[in-house]
Amino acid sequence: MAEKKLTYSQAAAEIESIVKEIEEEDVEVDHLLEKVKRASFLIKYCKEKLRDTEAEVRKVLAAQENGEAKEQE
Repeated sequence: MAEKKLTYSQAAAEIESIVKEIEEEDVEVDHLLEKVKRASFLIKYCKEKLRDTEAEVRKVLAAQENGEAKEQE
């Protein structure tokens, strides 16, 4: 499923919308499976985005610490 520049915020908002629809029973049974599959995709997307962001933050912090350590030498 190709996504056009889906952001974490957009994905999270869509998940919230789907959950609300399901909780309020606004989803027809015929469309329930589609909604659940979409929510599953979005949850996976958000988890991956969080993991990638965490890894990048760790790299930046490690680089900063290495730079500071070299300056002190």
